Amino acid sequence: MNLNDDLERLIENLPFFLQVHLSQHSNTDKLIEIVLDLGRRPEARFVSGTEYLSQKIISWQDIDYVTKRISKFSDENRAGIERTLHRISCIRNRQFLINGLTCRVGRAVFGTISVVRDLLESEKSILILGKPGIGKTTIIREIARVLADELEKRVVIIDTSNEIAGDSDIPHSGIGRARRMQVAKTEYQHQVMIEAVENHMPQVIIIDEIGTELEVLAARTIAEKGVQLVGTTHGNCLENLIKNPPLSDLIGGIQYVTLSDDEAKRRGTQKSILERKAYPAFEIIIEINSQKSWTIYEDVKNSVDLFLRENLEIRQIRQFFLVEKIKVKSKRFPNRNSSLLNTKNILTNSSSLINKNWVLINQTKYDKSLKLQSKKLVIYPYSLSSNLLKEVLLRMGLKFVLTNEIRKASLIIGLKKHLKQNFKLTSLARQKNIPIYSLNQVSFYQVSKLIKFLSLEKI
Repeated sequence: MNLNDDLERLIENLPFFLQVHLSQHSNTDKLIEIVLDLGRRPEARFVSGTEYLSQKIISWQDIDYVTKRISKFSDENRAGIERTLHRISCIRNRQFLINGLTCRVGRAVFGTISVVRDLLESEKSILILGKPGIGKTTIIREIARVLADELEKRVVIIDTSNEIAGDSDIPHSGIGRARRMQVAKTEYQHQVMIEAVENHMPQVIIIDEIGTELEVLAARTIAEKGVQLVGTTHGNCLENLIKNPPLSDLIGGIQYVTLSDDEAKRRGTQKSILERKAYPAFEIIIEINSQKSWTIYEDVKNSVDLFLRENLEIRQIRQFFLVEKIKVKSKRFPNRNSSLLNTKNILTNSSSLINKNWVLINQTKYDKSLKLQSKKLVIYPYSLSSNLLKEVLLRMGLKFVLTNEIRKASLIIGLKKHLKQNFKLTSLARQKNIPIYSLNQVSFYQVSKLIKFLSLEKI
């Protein structure tokens, strides 16, 4: 994963004594936020914990120094720094004077959503649940970039608090080619959501922090128009969402239903039961448990029905690490007092999540003893993103070189429709005994599947 945090842009807007301390600190890559409260020592909150930055007490002059160097505070008491993702929130006293600042570090983290890449390609609407500060905004920012740049979708971001694309008229590069619509006031978010669909013909709408009934209604309206939704909301788990009346309509809504005596006897339940009212606006739910462990509900409709009827839920737990394979565990979990009905554990890497969708199009007699794990692989990518190929190969831990010269290549990978039209390339590959593999469609998981097959077959 690659980080782009522009941290120096935030530090240079702090009082000088804090600039000196932070510039010499060895753990700034783990910095979450800086807290400046009047009459108290400044604090820095890291992933590992909190520490004081100085013995000096914060004064009115220190707070005034910061507020004059950043943009104006909105009605939500939030401000930003031009062309960055940092957010500064203020606390006011009863006279509306600012006596406290929370400076949160904004980071564009590339590669965070590789664990759910297959879900993005499914074109289903996705809702992300998590506690405040766990990284939901960072995740949907990367989702917007991948959908716009790599999957070539028309993406519109509804950026109410300017957290996704930064506090500037020019969006931050972290969202790629996605477009951003700013919202003047929070209460207008639902109107801008509908406006985006009616005026700009998006294929995907990105919404951060769905929280009111009007926003929920707007989300349902957008979903019924056939537009893919990716949104976030606060909550720990699916059960919280089901029990939250304003937000439960996101997963179809919950209502009491009275059954007949015969039906209640057949089901083995009481006569008055809870059932889902309508089809969910979001078909997939992702719970962010931690930065490296996510819980996935791939069929929200079925999961909610099972939760209400059988007191259990089906979910996946996906874990990912920088140097290890992705781990996927799929289980039926009891959620109250019911017993565990069925357990199925799957330990796999990301390439096992899709079907094979590639073919060897030239039957050359190349070296069957090619060892991908030990020998450096020289690949000629044709009509294929080099960045995508690099991401797959690095994740699988293979030694490789991407080349622009066919004669030096040990393997050619490209799009089938383009390869079939290039007779010169296929002819040269046959002469040099270079295998050509074609993909019907470019995606992270199809490329992963191909490389996984090669690594197993040639060792």
